[in-house]
Amino acid sequence: MNKIAWVTGAGSGIGEACAIGLAADGYEVVLTGRRREPLAEVAARIKAAGGRAHIKPADLTRAAAVQKVADFIAEKFGRCDLLVNNAGLNILDRTWDKLTPEGIDDVIGTNLNAAFYCARAVLPMMRAQKGGLMVHTASMAGRVVSTLSGATYTAAKHGVVAMSHTINMEECVHGIRSTVMCPGEVNTPILDKRPNKLSAAQRAEMAQPEDCAALVRFIAGMPAHVCINEVLITPTRNRGYIANLGRKL
Repeated sequence: MNKIAWVTGAGSGIGEACAIGLAADGYEVVLTGRRREPLAEVAARIKAAGGRAHIKPADLTRAAAVQKVADFIAEKFGRCDLLVNNAGLNILDRTWDKLTPEGIDDVIGTNLNAAFYCARAVLPMMRAQKGGLMVHTASMAGRVVSTLSGATYTAAKHGVVAMSHTINMEECVHGIRSTVMCPGEVNTPILDKRPNKLSAAQRAEMAQPEDCAALVRFIAGMPAHVCINEVLITPTRNRGYIANLGRKL
């Protein structure tokens, strides 16, 4: 029997790479994101390689929509072995002088509320099966406060870090493990929402979605008695470090 993985934000970036990599490792994957078309493209790639994928689009900022996907997983498979809690976004107008209530809602809703909704939705299945793994994509912005990512994104990702640790505190007695992954700069479409555009050369020096997916696959391959609570992954040529050295990027 295949293990079941639910990957959110699966239409692009880290989520896409995780879904493809996990399918190659033998997981049957459920793909969720806002738009059906990118999910269908990812599913087609998985199936072409001999894997199994199911498309379940949803607005993860709506708890009822999240629960509907979880109900599908419970009814079809009766279990969820792995949640890759990856959906996220940022906005261009992220400084306090430009921030709007709508922007706050978008960032908090997608990065924090959705993560909570998804974790809560799979917990009953994982408790019943006496085990399961969640990997949440946070950010270095969830560990280091700066103005680069904006106040709202930074606050949301700090919340994801705290959320993951509390899952371990309460659910370890049920064999459930929670890992929060904090990437630095990764070459994903979220960079398109940066106020200052980056060159192709700069993006090539960053961590790539496949690098993060390789880490998620490693975490998923750890034995059930081991929990990797938190992990940071950054580019070797770390632009933040270089800026602190006072050198040109």
